[in-house]
Amino acid sequence: MAPPITFAHRGARLDAPENSLEAFRLGLQAGATGLESDAWIAGDGEVVLVHDDAVGRGLRRLRVRETPAARLAEVGVPRLIDLYDALGTDYELSVDAKHPEVVGPMLEIAERHGAVTRLWLCTPDVEQLRAIRPTTSARLVHSTRKDRIPVQLERHASDLAEAGIDTINLHHREWTAGLVALFHRFDVRAFAWDTQEVRHIRALLQMDIDALYCDRPDRLVATVAEWSTTTPDD
Repeated sequence: MAPPITFAHRGARLDAPENSLEAFRLGLQAGATGLESDAWIAGDGEVVLVHDDAVGRGLRRLRVRETPAARLAEVGVPRLIDLYDALGTDYELSVDAKHPEVVGPMLEIAERHGAVTRLWLCTPDVEQLRAIRPTTSARLVHSTRKDRIPVQLERHASDLAEAGIDTINLHHREWTAGLVALFHRFDVRAFAWDTQEVRHIRALLQMDIDALYCDRPDRLVATVAEWSTTTPDD
């Protein structure tokens, strides 16, 4: 079985400002095979990578959706185009779409850079994913919590598979080996977020998880590498 994707959550965010180009660069230098970020539409229509809807401090906080990308860049917020221009496309990119309007422009940019098949588009909105499936070859990810799924999990796995949604992303504490196997039975990948501790990473690797997100990409990469060398191939 291939090793899971190792996503540097908001880049190497403990070594550089999160979602900055430097954090992303350090994440890849640490050996992560993927980067994770969040996307908004800035006031001028550019796709920018930032988690919150406002940046800065105190009275100088800037509302992301009302501020041009050039102004946001002054406080360290890069555009998606900047990421591809600076670091290329030879990695998996998981992006949380923070509002529906960002999805189309984000997919267009990834297509233009030849990176759409390595883009993992994450949202809690299954209907949005279902609607865009026919229009893109990007990987589609239902990112949610288990208690927010309104149907039985087997039914949900079947629904995702039928809709062509590639992946479900849950908090690491919600996964069990049986639940991973359930989604795999429907050819739906299983991703786990907030996997910060070595013991959690190892537990998920034993479940055959497909990807992990971590704030410490060096720790994640080292743990996965150790596991890969001690686990016999199937």
